[in-house]
Amino acid sequence: MPLLGSAAMLLTFDIADEAIAEHDDWHTHEHLAERLSIPGFLRGTRWVSLQGRPRYLVLYEVAELATLTSAAYLERLNNPSAWTSRVMPHYRGMTRGFCSVSGSFGLGTGHVAALLRFKPARGSAESLRRWLLQEVLPQLPSKQGVGSVHLLESAITPQMTHEQRIRGADAGIDWALLLTGYGEEALSNPVEDALGPARLEKHGATDVLNGAYRIDYSLSHAEVSGPHGHQSPPNLGDTSG
Repeated sequence: MPLLGSAAMLLTFDIADEAIAEHDDWHTHEHLAERLSIPGFLRGTRWVSLQGRPRYLVLYEVAELATLTSAAYLERLNNPSAWTSRVMPHYRGMTRGFCSVSGSFGLGTGHVAALLRFKPARGSAESLRRWLLQEVLPQLPSKQGVGSVHLLESAITPQMTHEQRIRGADAGIDWALLLTGYGEEALSNPVEDALGPARLEKHGATDVLNGAYRIDYSLSHAEVSGPHGHQSPPNLGDTSG
């Protein structure tokens, strides 16, 4: 199982154009390290859209769902750093899901990814889940271009926190499929053949959205907590400018 825990937090969002450079600097040098220092946070990965919006996809792999409602995590959310407080108003269109990992197939993480977000139609969740987990997803990692695939299902509604108040209320995520692989064009073929919107809708999915991403930066808890843990840059939390 390539995901490191039994739960995950999935985010998609845009950043105001004038703040993209600072966002990426902050997210790399402060934010991911801060999040990965929280007990139960195992790995965080930022992806950037290959075309279109939302520009960003971020996946946090966590040990269990309880990690996402823990006192340690909520303490960070309600006490953002000065740098976080400066960046948060530049967020646009945030969607955020606290998800169970319903299924994870294949090995490793490719440098490109396809994300499909959707909702199960009323009364179709069980049959849709069974079709995905038993008939479709186990076969995908062996396809050309694909390395791993994961089904995430929203399980908890996130609490309102100070960080969220700064950037504006987040929208939710219902179900999502994340496929990673080693070639953009090669990855798109299995996705379209097995999981195109028409096929998903035939099996009970609604409101299907899809996007393609490339990996931008990834950090693990072991790197942050190890003997050579993350070193903050000199301007960490700087409020100038």
